[in-house]
This record gives sequence, C-alpha cells and structure tokens, in this order.
Amino acid sequence: MLPTNAYAAQSATTPLAPFKIDRRTPNAHDVQIEILYCGVCHSDIHQARNEWGGSTFPMVPGHEIVGRVTSVGNKVTKFKAGDLAGVGCFVDSCRECENCKQGAEQYCDGGMTGTYNGKERGTGAPTYGGYSTQIVVDENYVLSISDKLTLAGVAPLLCAGITTYSPLKYLGVGKGHKVAVLGLGGLGHMAVKFAVAFGAEVTMLSSSPSKKADAEKLGAHHFALTSDAATMKNLANTFDFILNTVSAQHDYSVYLNLLRTNGTMIVVGVPPTPATVPAIQLIMKRKSIIGSLIGGIKETQEMLDYCAEHNIVSEVEVINADQINEAYERMLKGDVRYRFVIDTASLKN
Repeated sequence: MLPTNAYAAQSATTPLAPFKIDRRTPNAHDVQIEILYCGVCHSDIHQARNEWGGSTFPMVPGHEIVGRVTSVGNKVTKFKAGDLAGVGCFVDSCRECENCKQGAEQYCDGGMTGTYNGKERGTGAPTYGGYSTQIVVDENYVLSISDKLTLAGVAPLLCAGITTYSPLKYLGVGKGHKVAVLGLGGLGHMAVKFAVAFGAEVTMLSSSPSKKADAEKLGAHHFALTSDAATMKNLANTFDFILNTVSAQHDYSVYLNLLRTNGTMIVVGVPPTPATVPAIQLIMKRKSIIGSLIGGIKETQEMLDYCAEHNIVSEVEVINADQINEAYERMLKGDVRYRFVIDTASLKN
C-alpha cells in the first residue's frame, strides 16, 4: 500500500481536515500519479455535506486532477513515468454495456465508479479523490495532458470543461447558432469559452450586472440582465440553444420563453428540488429540454486536445489545502472567479 496525505470530511457536518489514506500498489494496468493540482467542484460540497444522500465517510473529495506519472504497471502501454496525466469524475465502469462500448462510460448501465465517494469494482474498497498527494488509476481511465497549458487552469477542464463541451458538441453547436449561457460560474465561464470557440453568437444571461465585464472578457458577444423585464421580453424567441448551468432553484419557464422554434435548453446544473415545466411551452414551438453528464474518456481526451490547440483553460484561484473550508463558503456565496484549484504541494508537509 502507498501511504498518502489527504484532506477529508469525517462526516457531513464536520469541516475537512488532514487525513491519511492508503492507495493501492499499482497493478499491471495501473498508473500511479503524483497529483499537482485538483479543482474544487460544487458537487464536492454537495457530497461532502451529504446533500444528495448516499455519501460515505471518511470522504476525500476531488475529481479534477492533473499530475505527473511516477510509475506504471508492467502491462501499461499508454503512459510512462514523467508523463503529464489527468483523472476526471470516474475511475472505472463495467466496460461491457452498450454505453461503455460506445465510449460513453459516464452513462454505464452498471454505474460508473466515482473518483471519490464510490467503491472499487471487485474489491469494494472506497475510492478517494484528488484532495491528496497521489492516486492510482487504471490506464484506461487516465487522460493525457498537454504541456502547452498552465496545469492549474487545466484541472477544472476534467469536470467543468467536459460538462459544457460535451452537450455543445453533441448538438452540433457552431457558426450560425445563437447560444445563451445561463449563469456565469465554474460551468458557465467554460460554456462561454467553448461556444465562442465553436463559432456561435453567444449571449450571457445573468442576474448580476457585475458579471457583464467578465462575460465580455471571456468572449461573450452580448450580455442580458435577466432581472430586467424589458430585456427578457425583447429576447423572446431568440436562441437556438440555452446552456443552463444554474444549480440554484429557478423557473425554467422564464428561459424556455427565450427559445425559438425547435430550440433546446441544455441542463447541466442540478437545482435542489425538481423543476416545473409547462408542457404547453414545449408543445407550441417544438422546444426540448435535454440533460448531459460530463463525457466519456474518448470525448474528454478530445476536449483536452482541443483546449491545448486553442489555448483554452479555466479561470482559477489557486489555494492551499488548508483553505478548503473557507473556499467552500466562498463558493456558496459565488465569491470565486471562477474555480478554486488546490495546489497539492501544500499537502506534502
């Protein structure tokens, strides 16, 4: 076993604190990675505080991981010591169902194995995430990271990046499309970057006037204040797509009204309670609502390669591990531009 420094929640009501875990010694197909940076996702808070239910403790969160390979198993062919590598939201899947065979492991019929708050297939051992100094993962669930980009900015691409890239690619968003991004946070700022890069005309929808300057810096062509009734009225029947990143409670019908005929709302945010959707709004102009969950390994690698080619990274604030509890509170207040990233060197002492 490999003794590893980490930060963990011991229960749903206790702050995260230093913790020791044991990583498995690499098997034949495993890659051992020294973690350099780990992004902090809002879902880390949900799970550490058991807001979705089913959390197991102690829990080491973190599924936006970048680092350097330190050793590999004797049957590994995709990585070697010294390579930059990443790990996203899952570290295994059944590999046999239709979804897995089609490269959509995130939709595994047997359930993907989460990078943390999951159980290893076969052994049933708990999985621990990236708020730690190292991780061991099967090579088939490890991503190759380019050395062209700032690593701290790459880390959130493993969740926030692929969560927004995947549905935009799936729907063929590009030149000639009008896209609105609802909510300018960790997900929203990546949605703006990708939609602009794909050639769409992008409008930022936000309830905060202060977000206008940031939206423009990120590349948005327009900014619309959702609290302004006249603005919302003028935007009716405007957009081909709305990428909804909001995780707070909100009224879907207000934004469905902004879609033109055959328009689609893409839902990637997870509000705490179910939304009410008037069927008449969908029926009258053949509008649709779809959801999307991260991406498979192949698509995530495609996204990382695209980002390296187009110089796309997340906007981040780098923190030490002992600042994580403060970071959680700031995230809940929306006080981050736009993703916290832990420098795991702070865990080595």
